[in-house]
Amino acid sequence: DPYFSTMTMSMLRPVLLLHLVAASVAFAPPSRRTFRPAMLLKSSDWSDFSALDDDDDFAPIDTTDYAKEEDSQEAKAAVGSTRPAPTIENDAEPIFVPVGSALDLTEENVLGLLAACREEIGTMFGYTEENRGVGITGGVDFVDFDGPSIILKLKGRFWHERKTVLARVGAYLRGRIPEIVDVLVEDEYQLTDEANEKWS
Repeated sequence: DPYFSTMTMSMLRPVLLLHLVAASVAFAPPSRRTFRPAMLLKSSDWSDFSALDDDDDFAPIDTTDYAKEEDSQEAKAAVGSTRPAPTIENDAEPIFVPVGSALDLTEENVLGLLAACREEIGTMFGYTEENRGVGITGGVDFVDFDGPSIILKLKGRFWHERKTVLARVGAYLRGRIPEIVDVLVEDEYQLTDEANEKWS
């Protein structure tokens, strides 16, 4: 088949050319051969090795042996008593009012409602020993106002998604202070799963 012969020869040409070049180098007289000197590889002596100071890449590892969900409240509390409670910045006396109330948008009212919120939906937070006993160490703090919006800070570990925690706290506050337009976090990073794993 002429077509097959043409195709075979065209595919074999590069291979034959390589063999010819290799043979011409191998059988060339010594005076025509050129050699490159071998490259000398040096290994490091590690004299300038030092530990990195960047600790941000290495989050602390929580080695606490937490209680299980089916354990008794006493067992959970026993474990939780060994874990610190989340700190509360700008603590205030709780203001317990029913949803549908119309309190004024003031810092005093926000702080009082937030204190009540920590108790009323307390299963979301780490303020009780029982919750800390099963690994819930999360907390919430008031940061500032941004016009009619409230800025909060989330910290610690939550069982619920952090967006869910923020939504629940926001609903609690807006249900009692209708002037609140939105409830935000000071840094969007605080709503990520990565932030939730920074337990300390």
